[in-house]
Amino acid sequence: MSTRRFFLTGVAAGGLLAGLSPSSLWGKRSLSKLLELSGNDFELTLDYFPVNFTGKQRFATTVSNSLPAPILRWKEGETVTLRVKNNLKVDSSIHWHGIILPTNMDGVPGLSFDGIKPGEVFEYQFQVNQSGTYWYHSHSGFQEQTGLYGAIIIDPKEKEPVEYDREHVVLLSDWSDEMPEDIYAKLKKLSHYYNFRERTVRDLWRDIKEKGVKGTWQERAMWNQMRMSDTDISDVTGYTYTFLMNGSTPEQDWTGIFKPGERVRLRIINAAAMTLFDFRIPGLKMEVISTDGQLIDPVSVDEFRIGVAETYDIIVEPEASKAYTIFAQAIDRSGFARGTLTPNLGLTAKVPEMDPPPVLGHRDMGMGHSLHDSHDSHDAHDAHDAHELHSENHQAKVKTKSSEVGMLTLEHDHVMDHESLGKAGFGSTRKITHQSTEFGPQVDMRVEEAHDGITDPGIGLREHQKRFGRRVLTYRDICNYYPTQDKREPSREIEVHLTGNMSRYMWSMNGVKFADAEPIILKYGERVRFVLVNDTMMTHPVHLHGMWSELETGDPDYIPRKHTIIVQPASKVSFLVTADAIGRWAFHCHLLYHMPGMFREVRVVK
Repeated sequence: MSTRRFFLTGVAAGGLLAGLSPSSLWGKRSLSKLLELSGNDFELTLDYFPVNFTGKQRFATTVSNSLPAPILRWKEGETVTLRVKNNLKVDSSIHWHGIILPTNMDGVPGLSFDGIKPGEVFEYQFQVNQSGTYWYHSHSGFQEQTGLYGAIIIDPKEKEPVEYDREHVVLLSDWSDEMPEDIYAKLKKLSHYYNFRERTVRDLWRDIKEKGVKGTWQERAMWNQMRMSDTDISDVTGYTYTFLMNGSTPEQDWTGIFKPGERVRLRIINAAAMTLFDFRIPGLKMEVISTDGQLIDPVSVDEFRIGVAETYDIIVEPEASKAYTIFAQAIDRSGFARGTLTPNLGLTAKVPEMDPPPVLGHRDMGMGHSLHDSHDSHDAHDAHDAHELHSENHQAKVKTKSSEVGMLTLEHDHVMDHESLGKAGFGSTRKITHQSTEFGPQVDMRVEEAHDGITDPGIGLREHQKRFGRRVLTYRDICNYYPTQDKREPSREIEVHLTGNMSRYMWSMNGVKFADAEPIILKYGERVRFVLVNDTMMTHPVHLHGMWSELETGDPDYIPRKHTIIVQPASKVSFLVTADAIGRWAFHCHLLYHMPGMFREVRVVK
């Protein structure tokens, strides 16, 4: 990696002064412990604070002068009070991501409350009725991009069925020296401004060798006609981003200690504004035990993708005499965050090379399987591989056979036309439909045949089992540890298309931007299915506030509960919601610069 973003160190994790010169920090390693606050009564301040990640001093937006913000440690069953004073020059807010609470405590200006004015104090107070790993961040403007985010750990009332000796928070983020408003303005003018992976002459000759002159010409003409690029994986890249782990640059190397023989729990949080990460620890198997704060049957993997706003808890058992690199490469391979897990500060570990940058194929355009696209043949094999990678516990718990779901077969990327709703846990059986609002200059792509987003590990990961021997987690592998609480069948479906015009950088749902959209109305107590169809070639992490999104993976008895769900290009996923929270709730893509348009209000009424 030769980008200018990876040659300097700067800020010290845990809110220490960041105005140090790069030379004074070069090569130093330390136990960079994040600031942690525990209890049930908190005083927090929102401030501007100087930071230096690249050799240039900038000002971050922080909580209590800490970047990342302090870890907040709560106890399940207790009532927490958090008084937040806004010392900024503009309105602000804090949203408690993934926390089930009253709507007026959710922290979304315009829906939950009016925001926190400069100089004012807002008191959040709510009962904590869950446990696990979560996070918090601003929901005002682009403040999340400038540093206003932190981890939440909620200890359970009862002993967890998980044994471990030590834990570390691993919080991932992306930092830019540019003002976020400037980034957004550049994207609006030129959507591929930060993409430097345009096709070269070498790529042209390779394509001709693989696909022939005619196939290559047709493919290039198709992309040109659509005014899109098959290398547009991320809107904002390592050209402007420095990727951080617990507030440390890759050169600064955040370090976590373990003792010989320990089982170490890592609480991994993606607090980035725009970056999905592919996470692994070379040389260590990872036992995934939780997603989005909810315990699952342990799944042993080598790698997983973590979308913006998702959390995963893993257990690792490192050997006594070795150090290990904690490696999180950006989905577009334009950079990485990294740290070290070691028994001794004197030990280091090799930082692996990044994997080859992914390239979009016909599959990611919703065009079905094409013999002319070499990527599609890999996709077919790897979708099968992903299906075979279920955990033993998951297989034991799946009691309902595929024959019970009529025409729907989750293992295949084919949507059958069926008049009745599919059974709970298995997803929709209806054919995708497009509304009239999805036709026009605001939408440049519509999917007619969506692929299964449950068994597919995602672009850039589909060949890893075969090529590298790395088992990659898929959503199909996730099986909730506890039985499904609400086993009712859905009474109706709500199909939501994630839409946009990439060249104009316009994002929407069902072709309608948030400012022009009507709210989605749910009746209190109803059981409803949301079907998400991604009509774009970007990967979108979608977050519903206030209620659990119960992801339909094919196991109705142990449906995993999530607060954020990745929807891959040209794919479809579905989730069930029990509308048990009266009020106004946000429902949006969690990519920060997509959010202004790809956003809806969900209103639960009696």
